Amino acid sequence: MNDLPPELAGLLAGDPYRFELGLRRGEISHFFSTPPGLVERLAERREWLAAAPGTYAALTPPGIPLLHEAFRVLHGTAPPSGDPMGLLLSQGTAMDADFLLLSPEPSGDLGPVLQGGCLCFPSSWSLEEKMGRPLEEIHSPVPGLNPALGARIQQFLSRLSPGAAWLRANWGLSRTPELNQHPCRGLPRLGADASLEGTWFRLENQALVRLPETGGILFGIRITSVPLVQIAGQPGLGRGLAGLLRTMPEGVAVYKGLAGARPRLLELLDRAG
Repeated sequence: MNDLPPELAGLLAGDPYRFELGLRRGEISHFFSTPPGLVERLAERREWLAAAPGTYAALTPPGIPLLHEAFRVLHGTAPPSGDPMGLLLSQGTAMDADFLLLSPEPSGDLGPVLQGGCLCFPSSWSLEEKMGRPLEEIHSPVPGLNPALGARIQQFLSRLSPGAAWLRANWGLSRTPELNQHPCRGLPRLGADASLEGTWFRLENQALVRLPETGGILFGIRITSVPLVQIAGQPGLGRGLAGLLRTMPEGVAVYKGLAGARPRLLELLDRAG
């Protein structure tokens, strides 16, 4: 397991499947740093932003002060003067983490509002479609998420203090290891012919950081893809994933694109375990 992400043990601890915050305290500089050896990933980010900047980056007027403050938090210095969109794109190509900028929602009822960001490696969703929407509305397509966690998310965000990154992880399964899974690409989806060798576990590490002056939130995302066959080969992880898949509500399985592949993947994981 030494070469597998350490988050897997907690994520695949076992059934039943349920929505969890799973927050832990981390360092802002560590999450948003770019380790050496990621030349290809940074080059891919530059390619997507150059080819379709309107698809992978967006910024509203209320998002400009959030961007400037996020720059100060990440770099400890004032941002360069000039075009805010240029600053957004330069940040998007300079670090491996995707990032979103959310402003406080005046009434507090629906959560912070998405005002900008750079999302080169989305997990089957579109930044353009979510711009200007509050968090509760952004989460609404996920069956059962808001009823299960909405109030706890709001409570946590209302108490979020500056100075630290609060980390959590999410996961999905994919038929491709492609980092950029924007819906417009029409990438192949998992189906009844799924195999362990042709399926990837998509780990999404997330960070929430309070911006001290605006009260906004910097939300970071880092993607790691792991061949499912590697996870299946670890009995604890393979059995844990099988338990989660087996108890996942049908609506969630449909949303995650797993409904058609679930029977076959469960058969394969049970056989491997």
